[in-house]
Amino acid sequence: MLSVSVTRPLTFKISPPSPAFSLRTHMESPPRTHFTPTSHSPQTNPDIKDTSDGFTITLQEWQGWGAVSPLPAKVVEIVKDLQLLEKSTEVQMSFSGHRGKLEGDFGMQENKKHRATYQALGDSEKKLQFFSARQIACRLLGSRGYLCQKCWLPLEEDCMCSKVKPSSLWRGIRFWLYMHPKDFLRQNNTGKLLWQVLGVESATLCLYGIAEDEEIMWNACKIAGKDKVWCLYPNKNVATKSVQDAVCQEISADPECNTTMTNEYKPLNFILIDGTWSNSAAMFNRLKEKTKSVWGVEDLPCISLSAGVSTMHKLRPQPSWDRTCTAAAAIGLLSELQVLPQFSSYGLDKQNEALENAVDVLLEALTARRLRMGRSITRRLRHSSNIC
Repeated sequence: MLSVSVTRPLTFKISPPSPAFSLRTHMESPPRTHFTPTSHSPQTNPDIKDTSDGFTITLQEWQGWGAVSPLPAKVVEIVKDLQLLEKSTEVQMSFSGHRGKLEGDFGMQENKKHRATYQALGDSEKKLQFFSARQIACRLLGSRGYLCQKCWLPLEEDCMCSKVKPSSLWRGIRFWLYMHPKDFLRQNNTGKLLWQVLGVESATLCLYGIAEDEEIMWNACKIAGKDKVWCLYPNKNVATKSVQDAVCQEISADPECNTTMTNEYKPLNFILIDGTWSNSAAMFNRLKEKTKSVWGVEDLPCISLSAGVSTMHKLRPQPSWDRTCTAAAAIGLLSELQVLPQFSSYGLDKQNEALENAVDVLLEALTARRLRMGRSITRRLRHSSNIC
């Protein structure tokens, strides 16, 4: 979840939703049980295959949630471990709400097991991969038959897909949604709107700590070249440029980059960090480390944006009114590119309008759910120190 600071100049920052007040509707939902072959779910997902070992996650199911990568091997491994634990303990898996958090007797036993496994991993990279894969595996199993795969809202009650209108983005721009595993399948996440509106080729999900996802993103960035990769995560310790300065400098330096793009033209890549403020620092550090391993320097170019307040503030507050969500970050970027002469003919205003509409639709769906559940929709004001 990206956010904007209204210091001079306005810059993007990442900040967490309030621990005391965020739209986490898993609290509204009854516990969910994972059904093994000996029992049957009232809602059947055709992408879930019933095998002798239990339910398996298929490539079709995985990519149905917005991914473009192959099915992550580590996720498959953890799902199998969960199934084996269920069989050996004869205790059925159950999840609290839509987020895939294991609970009950099975949750207690699995918690001890996974903590021991994590501690036994001496390598920090292996620990991260295990952590990320476990988070995602639990969310995938816990969300089956409950959340819509496209909009990540309860399928039968709140699905908003029919109200979201796709809009193809000019091929010279590509967004990368670098998402923390704890934001994967969150109902109030706005990063998902980018690929729902623009398509997965223009807005691609990359899950932090998932090797298959990160490999795809970095292969694309290597092909594009360092000068065509930017991150929307500036802070006081990072040198930033405005969109105009960063992009126009690249255009003037690249003879291919003009208003008559060739088929061989490499797109401009913008990485949006989609996670809470507390998680974003580690995510940005990982990006810098990879930048160094790929190009020999830690300096991942960052840009600052001038943007307004997202309508999502009405329901999902940030630490201050000058910060906003991931979708609003993309909207702000497209708005600033649209006014540049080099981009004015690509119709970016149409994608802006489509994304703004999708944010409004999401806000409407989440508001309706809260009202139906008898929960307050009043934004709780709170104070916090400026985070840079």
